Amino acid sequence: MTRRSVLASGAVVGLGGAAGSDPHRIVSLNPCLDVILVHLADRAQIAALSHYSHEPSSSSLGELGRSFPFTHESAEEVLALRPDLVLTGRHSSPATRAALKRLNIRAELFGVPNTVDESLEQVRQVARAVHRPARGEALVARIEAAVAAAAPPPGTPKLTALIYQSGGFASAQGTLMDDMMRRAGFENAASRYGLKRTGNVPLENLIADPPDVLLAGETKPGAPTWADRVLNHPALSRVAHRMHRASFPQQLTFCGGPVLIQTAQMLVRARQGALAVRAKEARA
Repeated sequence: MTRRSVLASGAVVGLGGAAGSDPHRIVSLNPCLDVILVHLADRAQIAALSHYSHEPSSSSLGELGRSFPFTHESAEEVLALRPDLVLTGRHSSPATRAALKRLNIRAELFGVPNTVDESLEQVRQVARAVHRPARGEALVARIEAAVAAAAPPPGTPKLTALIYQSGGFASAQGTLMDDMMRRAGFENAASRYGLKRTGNVPLENLIADPPDVLLAGETKPGAPTWADRVLNHPALSRVAHRMHRASFPQQLTFCGGPVLIQTAQMLVRARQGALAVRAKEARA
């Protein structure tokens, strides 16, 4: 099980247990579910988050996430917490999920949202699972407003863009990030580089066909990015000036839900910055 596949997981399938009672000891085994849970449940309801909540490079929760207990999703750790609801992803430990089912502990299994609409529905599903539907609708409204505000004004020039993560990893068509980029007025360059959903973009592709905007995935503010390493390559020097550079927190590339609010804001900032530079160059 790879780190990236775990971060990507996040329709819902009940695994057992009674769903009627109000849950008081909720455990999340997935970083994307961590974020939604923290926004919806009472703090006293949360027994533990995933261990990714304590990894700054993986979680968008920051200090808030690190203030909660966590597990490495082993059956022993989870069962010791005596949970009455466990939120799992499709890459969560099969042994732990099997133990929960065997002991009739209520668990919910969540898939990977590939569009904004699917992500909003997942928020509603988690809200129903933790018995906080009104909070779920309020959060959905906030996300919808942020995504709508990110839409470019009529007549805005179309820009190609690539979100370049560690190792040259990028998301193409059929992913949540691609949907967000389109809604913010970008054409995702990953697809024209031959990527199917996700994969690595070779340096040669950037040289041959650079995007208008290169969003460099940052693990933390000011930290060197993979894009920094690539753009310092001598072969890229002749095309680097054709790409507007913008920082993009890498933690935003892993999940949807409330994370989409900041994702939308960062995409707008990148679009406006690139267009401002283009306008300045046109006047020069």
